[in-house]
Formats: sequence, C-alpha cells, structure tokens
Amino acid sequence: MKRTAVWVGALVAGACLGMMGLEWLDGLADFVATVYTRLFQLLAVPTIVLAVVTTFATFGSAGSGRIFGRTLAYTLLTTAAAASVGALLFWLVAPGNLSADAIGQQATAMEAPGLTYYDHLLSIVPGNVVRPFLEGNVLSLLLLAFATGIGLSKLPDGDGKTAVVKVLQGLQDLLHLLIRWLIWTLPLGIVAFSAQLSAQVSAGVVADSMGRYVLVVLGGNVVQFFVVLPLFLLARGLNPVRVLGRMMPAVLMALFTKSSAATLPVTMDTAERRLGARREVARFVLPICTTINMNGCAAFILVTSLFVMQNGGTAITLPTVALWLLISVVSAVGNAGVPMGCYFLTLSLMSGIGAPVAIMGMILPVYTIIDMVETAENVWSDSCVCAIVDAAEDGYTKG
Repeated sequence: MKRTAVWVGALVAGACLGMMGLEWLDGLADFVATVYTRLFQLLAVPTIVLAVVTTFATFGSAGSGRIFGRTLAYTLLTTAAAASVGALLFWLVAPGNLSADAIGQQATAMEAPGLTYYDHLLSIVPGNVVRPFLEGNVLSLLLLAFATGIGLSKLPDGDGKTAVVKVLQGLQDLLHLLIRWLIWTLPLGIVAFSAQLSAQVSAGVVADSMGRYVLVVLGGNVVQFFVVLPLFLLARGLNPVRVLGRMMPAVLMALFTKSSAATLPVTMDTAERRLGARREVARFVLPICTTINMNGCAAFILVTSLFVMQNGGTAITLPTVALWLLISVVSAVGNAGVPMGCYFLTLSLMSGIGAPVAIMGMILPVYTIIDMVETAENVWSDSCVCAIVDAAEDGYTKG
C-alpha cells in the first residue's frame, strides 16, 4: 500500500511538471523515461529465457504441459472475448467514414512495411542462437527456451544436469535481485513517464483524436478490464478486487512503459511477492502470457481493421466481422509485447489486403494513449491468467 501511494504521488508530480511546458524539462523527462524503458527491456530478455528454461527443467514435463494447456486455454478465451467486445462496440457506436480530403493528407505520410504475415511468422524461427538475443525477438527466445528446458528435463539425472540447473537458478536469483533494486528507484521513472505523457497531451496530441473510433477502442479496453476479466476470476472463485489490488504495481508500470515485455520483471516479482502465486507457476505462466496473451492488441486489430476497411469501401457484414475476429486473435497471439508492435502489425495486415493505410497515419497521434491503456489491460489479463492457473494447480495438487 505504501509503495502504491508513492507511485501515485510520483504520477501526480510528473503530470504537473509536464504541464509546465518547459522544453529543457520535457527533454530531461524523455531522457529519464527512455533510460528506465531500456533497463527494463534489458532485464526482460534474460528473465523470459531463464524463467522458461528453469521451469521446464525442474517442474517436470507432465506438470508443465498441464500448466501450459491451461494457460493457452485462458489466453485464447480472454483474447477472443476482448475482440468480441470490440466488435460489439463497433456495431453499437458505428464510427463514420472520414472525408476523402482528410485521408488524402495522410497518404504521403504513411509507408506500409514490406513484410508479409508469412515473413512475420518466419522471423520467429531463429537462424542462430545469438541473433534472437541481439534483436530481442521474444518469440524466438521462447522457442529456444522451450527446446532447452525440455531437453534438460529429458536428460538423465546426474551431476552434469544438476550443475547446469543450479547455475541457471543462481542466475535467475541474481536477476531478480537486480529487478528489486530497479523497482526501488522506480518512482523517479514514474515521474519521468508521467511528465512525458502530460507534455504530449498539452501539445495537442489528444486533440487529434477521431471521436467514435477512439471511443470504441478505449471503451472496449475498459469493458474488458473492469467487467470481462473480473468475471473470469469470479468463475474460478477468486476476488477480482483483491487480485487487482495486489497486481497494481505491475499494471501501473505497464501503463507507462507501454511494453508488457519490459514490464515482465515487475509482473513476476509482484505476482510472487504480493499476489502469493507459487514461484513455479508465476515464472512459467507470465513469460508465456507476455508473449501470447494480448487482449488489448486483439481488440485494436479488429476495430482498426474494420474502421480502415470501412473507409476503403468494404461492407462490414457479419461474416467479415467473424473472419477478422479470428484474424485478430491469431495475430495478437503472434505479436511481440513491445511498444507500437500492435500498431505496425495492423498496418502490415491492412497493407496486405490493399486497404487505405493512410488512415493509420491519422490514428498515430492518439496511439500513445491507446497503447498505454492496451498494455495495462494486457498485463492485467496476464495477472488474471496467472491467478486462475495457480488456483487450478492448487486444486489439482490437493485433489
């Protein structure tokens, strides 16, 4: 509770500093915010790899397979629910088309990436061991970690296997010590993040919003955050207020970093120390969820795709919505948990079908706000899945 109060105080202080409009102060806030984001990204890569490898190596293939199955099931259910909420709100609010002149003004500003979705999937398969670490390719790292962890679990017990596992666990303990040190200094980072956002709002970024479209995207995130995910927790007999209260440091961190991958160290530490999730569950479920559990991204892909296609003259029928709901869920699962990853993935999808991607340029000014809310929702969903799987495993063990 004391930590949350300090973080909220830092949030208010940063907002006040950002509204002062001092150029040197805005520059300093950008610098400090970038430093903190890079430090968390630095810790996120080894956190993911070590967590998955050590869990597979020590937890046992049968247990990890059961946990992975539950994690995947709840991930797909919550992600599909988020996309469905977005589709329902799109139908209810019915965002109108933009003027041809407004779209034309953005045509020269946007260039769609040349990558196809097949290229995106191929990028997951690593060509060597070093490149995924250098590029921070989370999906490739997970693939390597799964293979290494499963390989270790299949090795016969002996001094060699024991030594390797102990080294990995020691590195993991050292990593979590560094994470706790960084969290201790985090109020300074929150001041910088808050000042950065406040300066952007004061500069008129939010004023460029597109009304109903933004209402659908943000409204869908709010419904998913406060209604749908709590219902999943209640169905498992868990108190949503308690779970959210315990996981609030991670949710707040996600709000400002706009990266669930960069927030992962905080999410894992908070789940273990505040929520009380078992170590073997939290360190297995959360790295997987960070990569594939993208509720906010699924809703953004669906709503934005429908909005862009509608402006391109495509009739938004029920079969069209159903098809793109499926596409949005699959795409979100394959999206990396990094800032703006969802935006550029949507841009690639729209480019692939010949939709007017110039509209994405009009969305870009408000995407900072959307990305913040989406990332907080993603981490909240990760936390819910972790709590549900931990409760399920507890029942399985006692049974």
